[in-house]
Amino acid sequence: MTRKLLRPISLATTLLAALVMAPAGAWAQLSKLAATGTSPPVSKNEPVTFTADQVEYDREHALVTARGHVEAWQAGRVVRADQMTFNRETGVVTAVGNVVMLEPDGQVLFAQYAELSRDMSEGILKTVRAQLENNGRLAANGMRRTGGLLNELSRVVYSACDLCKTDPTRPPLWEIEAASAVQDTEHKTIEYRDAVLRMDGIPVAWAPFFWHPDPSVPRQSGLLPPVMGNSSHLGAFFGQPYYWVIDGQSDATFTPLMTTQAGAVIDTQYRRRFNDGTLFVNLSAGYETRSPQGSIATRSQFAIDDTWRWGFDINRASSSQFVLNQHILLGLTGDSNVLPSNIYLEGFGEGSYSRFDVKAYQGLVAQIATAKLPLVLPRYTYSYVGRPDSLGGRLSVDTGIFNVVRDDGTNTRRANLTMNWERPFQGSVGDLWKVTLHGDSAAYDASRFDEQPNYALRHNIDTAQAQAGVAVDVSWPWMRDSGAWGTQLIEPRLQLVVQPRTGDSQLAKIPNEDSLSFEFSDANLFGFNRFEGIDRLEGGTRLNAALHGAWYLGGTLLDGLVGQSYQTARDNLFPASSGLHDTVSDIVARATFSPTRWLDLTYRTRLDKQSLNTRMADATFAVGTDKLRLTGGYLYTTFDPFYFYDTPQPLPTTSGYFGPRNEATAMLTSRWGHYRFSLSARRNLATNQMIYYGATAAYEDECFILDVRFTRRYTSLLNDHGSTALLFFFTFKTVGQVGYRAI
Repeated sequence: MTRKLLRPISLATTLLAALVMAPAGAWAQLSKLAATGTSPPVSKNEPVTFTADQVEYDREHALVTARGHVEAWQAGRVVRADQMTFNRETGVVTAVGNVVMLEPDGQVLFAQYAELSRDMSEGILKTVRAQLENNGRLAANGMRRTGGLLNELSRVVYSACDLCKTDPTRPPLWEIEAASAVQDTEHKTIEYRDAVLRMDGIPVAWAPFFWHPDPSVPRQSGLLPPVMGNSSHLGAFFGQPYYWVIDGQSDATFTPLMTTQAGAVIDTQYRRRFNDGTLFVNLSAGYETRSPQGSIATRSQFAIDDTWRWGFDINRASSSQFVLNQHILLGLTGDSNVLPSNIYLEGFGEGSYSRFDVKAYQGLVAQIATAKLPLVLPRYTYSYVGRPDSLGGRLSVDTGIFNVVRDDGTNTRRANLTMNWERPFQGSVGDLWKVTLHGDSAAYDASRFDEQPNYALRHNIDTAQAQAGVAVDVSWPWMRDSGAWGTQLIEPRLQLVVQPRTGDSQLAKIPNEDSLSFEFSDANLFGFNRFEGIDRLEGGTRLNAALHGAWYLGGTLLDGLVGQSYQTARDNLFPASSGLHDTVSDIVARATFSPTRWLDLTYRTRLDKQSLNTRMADATFAVGTDKLRLTGGYLYTTFDPFYFYDTPQPLPTTSGYFGPRNEATAMLTSRWGHYRFSLSARRNLATNQMIYYGATAAYEDECFILDVRFTRRYTSLLNDHGSTALLFFFTFKTVGQVGYRAI
């Protein structure tokens, strides 16, 4: 006779279910639990515990049937279903209806029917769906579990795409269909047999065997998407990267490259993360131009303590052509004309900064000879900004030493000290004052002083220079609130600077390493020195004057400044037409107009003091929002910052020092939902020639990225007469990326 027990869920039901499914010795375990109040360790041999709305026990067939919101758990696994049947003799658990299995690693399986072992590590499931990490999803007609580590699936579909909300029956953007698959939960891989890639339901690729890491794996050894294309430099090329996970802290990428015109190349990238820093090493080797070629690039930074850190950035190559080809093949970033290298130690204190470094440069094009580039061996700098003192002033100090060595050019050793003390205060009628005491000093030892970049008449020189000065700065801002017409600001500003005169004697006796270029504008109208460094020190008594005005009207801003400098005597240290050569300087001005959040206009200029002809113009604009934004700029200047490196320095009164630069740039960007677009261009208006233009288009959603890039360079590197690049990248999230580039 079959005896049935039917009762609602309760604590007694849970305990009874645990005992019914328990193996021999369960009563002893329960007695121990009651006596000690502790639970035994979790193991596969522990009983299956479950809860349900109803429980039915068939003693004749040794079956326990649970119905209604059934939940069973054992050894970290949880199974839920509408109904479960437990066979005490075979240890088989049968689950029917809305079966949900939660794995210890967080994976969730859904099925309509499942037969599982007692510990739920083995069994079969029908009509299976799996929710993986990073939005990964698996679906299969059936699945067989083995040891809780392998899931063998039949008629499989995998995707990381969300289904259409309005039409869930519509195919996802992409999916992988396969006759069978094996999910290895131990090694975190999914392997497919007879796999087809479908895009919007349309088959686009087939592979007899295909695998990818489980979506939960951030790193996995294996093949990466290939690099392939065609170039006028290289011919057709193909590269197959391999990614190797060495351990939890390091990995490497090996990329063998084959080209039809430039030979074979092997590129290796090694990355390692330490407790106190990171290390990156990139080694490339090949055979080009009938000789072995190679390059090395390293980057690292390590923390010593909370104050100090050190690092290095080393970049060297056997030839410029090899580096240029590597930029093409591997998509490297950075300047392909010069390779910089440095080793540094730096510290950060309260209001202070200290740095010791060594720098070297390698020129990669004919116009930049390595012999003319400096080797800085070494350089030390220290900066300090103090707190306000008892007088209300603040002291700042900058000091340093360096040794610059060139194979072709001046060798310079310098020690310098700059001190600055500022004391601001306010007058009784709203006038703002600031008194500044300033001093610069430097000592020099130079050889080959008659070579670039100085071209002086002496070969060797030992000298020093020092200059002290005082400046009084006063401004008187006037502001008016006009109600509906907003707020207007008018602020006149004057600065009187008193320093000894220096004249142009510095040109013949002081090496120039940090003041080779400058541009007189509103940015450096006020100050002790309009040069960028201290190898050239501006002197004399002068008055700097400007009128600043602004209008604030709701969200509209109109801000502008116009100024000029007046000297007691002509300063021959500045070249002719620089704007600072005569007693009265050129006029500098700036205007900013921002009427709304989607429009910004800024214009800077320098005008000839007599004819008002434009000597410098710098205009930038930005209009639009993220959905459609246009930015651009225009630059005109009469200054050539590289002139000193090309020919001996001319006399300051000549105009040959200046070569006009006239360029315009523009960029149009758009971001609309999943889509991004951009167009950019740069043109030399002086020669009426294009310098560069490019375009990008991209689509990105939760599972897919399509990125298309096109660039056209008109400037010549190594006499290549420019280059054109077209790149395609397809990224299937959680699976990998496929790229193609034609150059």
